[in-house]
Amino acid sequence: MKNIYIAMSVFSALIFAGCSDDYLDVKPSQSIPVEDLELYNNDIGAKSFVTSVYNEFLSWEMSSFAWNGISSIASDDADKGSIPGDTGADKDILDALTYEGSNPSVETIFKANYVGINRANQAIVIVPKLDKANSDLRSRLVGEAKFLRAFMYFTLVKCYGGVPLIDHIPVPGVESDRIMQLTRKTPAEIYAFIEQDLNEAAAALPEKSAYSDADKARASKGAAYALLAKVSLYQKKWQQVVDNCNKVTGYSIVGDYASMYKVTGEFGPESIFEINSVGTAPALGIDNYSVSQGIRSNGGWGWGFNAPSQSLINAYEPGDVRKAATIIFPGSTLYDGRIVPSLTQEEITAGFPKAANYKAYSSNFTDQGKADANIRYLRYAEVLLMKAEAFNELGQTGDAIPLLNQIRNRANLGVTPAVSQADVRIAIWKERRVELAFEHDRFFDLVRTGQAKAAFAIDGKTFTEGKNEVFPLPASFLREASGLSQQNPLYVN
Repeated sequence: MKNIYIAMSVFSALIFAGCSDDYLDVKPSQSIPVEDLELYNNDIGAKSFVTSVYNEFLSWEMSSFAWNGISSIASDDADKGSIPGDTGADKDILDALTYEGSNPSVETIFKANYVGINRANQAIVIVPKLDKANSDLRSRLVGEAKFLRAFMYFTLVKCYGGVPLIDHIPVPGVESDRIMQLTRKTPAEIYAFIEQDLNEAAAALPEKSAYSDADKARASKGAAYALLAKVSLYQKKWQQVVDNCNKVTGYSIVGDYASMYKVTGEFGPESIFEINSVGTAPALGIDNYSVSQGIRSNGGWGWGFNAPSQSLINAYEPGDVRKAATIIFPGSTLYDGRIVPSLTQEEITAGFPKAANYKAYSSNFTDQGKADANIRYLRYAEVLLMKAEAFNELGQTGDAIPLLNQIRNRANLGVTPAVSQADVRIAIWKERRVELAFEHDRFFDLVRTGQAKAAFAIDGKTFTEGKNEVFPLPASFLREASGLSQQNPLYVN
């Protein structure tokens, strides 16, 4: 039974229900009655504060339709899907790269991550005060909260560039805190803060092997170092990528690529960090994550959004086993024996998508809105690819190729024909695409590697350099900021 996220404490819910009208504000702990705090002065109570941070990842706002729109539909790996007249509120605009500051998905992701960050800030402040809870547990919980806060700031800096840095619980009426919440920091400042949080998290967290089954979804030391390597990757700190990848120990790539995306493959030897989509009441899963991407047909499998693009389909080499484990085609039989309905001629004429995202598929369709497909965010295969990329950029191409070949051999492709540094670079980028498809990396990979303009052109989209590297800040945030923050270049509010 997957129950780590089931209990969001009543106490934490009380805190976050009492928000002020300020865009990024939450009710501060200073207003929490001492007698209420004492109710949570034990191991279970201490855990509940960090559990509330994980719970945000189950929300529609954080992990579902808007996130798929920004991280996938806006990339060249996916098209809007559904039928032409069904825009999904704004998914057609995301697909066409014509979004502006009023875009609802842009606002949703911005707000959701700050809700999570404020929950993490609550945990970081309150958990150390719970002196009746085990001291080692408290230290670990603060490490988890810092990892999650870093994870969310990494999402924000990739999406928007510079953002406000809220590193403590804001106090209403304190002018410096108001300014803090509404003033952008530079990307460099955000990255420095992320690195600090991850280093402190790594020092406090145990290895994955030290967790019991009940806690298997919690952040570990390996997760902190893997995310730190990825943060270094985005900053082109190549030696730090290698150094942090070397600290990710106790993991291995699994033999069967497809097995990782089955319920039975969750938290396997390759999994470093994944969001546990709960399968039992009251939290039945990530809100509409699966069904929004399910194949659209008369069989009633889903809404049909986030459909694999022809560009992605063409990216797989003949014989690559990852293709069948990434893309669902009508008429195929899935691992649990379920047959995907073929499209009728009427559906084809109507423009129903001809493929869907296999990695979002769940065999648990008892509640289609909240089926229990996990989101895999950090896998050991990516650690190998990050290390390979860093070695190659450091001029150590001979060390990069064997790591690349581990990934290709698992995919049934054999060794890479690439030899030169330039060719190996392209080969690594290509492997990242097909290895990590629909794992929420592609848009950001295109930007950080400078491939975006050419890749989007192949997919029939126009990527405007100097603009589309980041998404616009929400217009609602900028209205409240009243000049303390400015919009990203070339966007309108």
